[in-house]
Amino acid sequence: MSTVNEIIKNHQLWGGLNKPEISLTKADIVVFGIPFDGSVSFRSGSKDAPKALREITYTIPPTTEDFEDISALKVLDLGDCEGKNRDEIFHLAEKAAYNAVKSGKFFTMVGGDHSATIPVQKGIDRALNEPFGIIHIDAHFDLCDALCGDKLSHGSTERRALELKNIPDSESLFFLGIRSIEPDELDFMNNNKVNVLSAKNIQHKGIEKTLEIVKEKMKRFNKIYVTLDIDCLDPAYAAGTGTPQFGGLTSRELLDLLHGLFELPIIGFDVVEVAPNLDPSLTSLFAARKIITECWGHFHRKNKFIK
Repeated sequence: MSTVNEIIKNHQLWGGLNKPEISLTKADIVVFGIPFDGSVSFRSGSKDAPKALREITYTIPPTTEDFEDISALKVLDLGDCEGKNRDEIFHLAEKAAYNAVKSGKFFTMVGGDHSATIPVQKGIDRALNEPFGIIHIDAHFDLCDALCGDKLSHGSTERRALELKNIPDSESLFFLGIRSIEPDELDFMNNNKVNVLSAKNIQHKGIEKTLEIVKEKMKRFNKIYVTLDIDCLDPAYAAGTGTPQFGGLTSRELLDLLHGLFELPIIGFDVVEVAPNLDPSLTSLFAARKIITECWGHFHRKNKFIK
């Protein structure tokens, strides 16, 4: 981990929930950033998201949209995984995820491009001795064996997940919000069983039915990880991202979807592909902040923390 800078030391970070003086064992939620966007196939800028996001979290109260007080939560921000190259950064990211899961801590990772999820899922896999599921909320499948010749591309995230020892089969993953597919991915889908509800499917079925389908498919897992690419949202709601796709989820659909998904045994989640430099109004950054706050609220509610 990088040296924790002044903003991370600030107790006002994450709406005042950050407790930099506590140990990992005392934390309810662990946070770390992966400021890396060297695996993108198009526009960069998501490396700036962890710092930019932290810088706006002092402005929010520790409450949710359902008017719940979550100030009892103890958040430990570990800072960023930084290194001279991708290998070093990914090694630190894998270690951070491994330590969180091994310690039984719920965690949040802030990317970075979607390749940052590859070492995180690897760390989860190393820490567990049982199968786990992945819910992938995105405009894209990220199932390419390689993209632009790179097997660790942001378009190869879940193809690498399928190589993990604790991912039993292709149906261990559930894809939500998809509306774009590469030829490599189309070939994969034609030869493997894949759980997917596109953004169009979700809009037509509605959130309640969507959740029924996801829960039925994922109920076999005692532990589930959620990875969320901000481009799952329509560009109208999150313009600052590297590969936006028209026709995405609305902000209301996404928040309601996450509310229901947290009834499942979620052990952690990430938010990736937020690129502050690609949107002067910072819609994606503020969307990410809201997503994280609400997910922490779901965790808080489920675990019945008492102030």
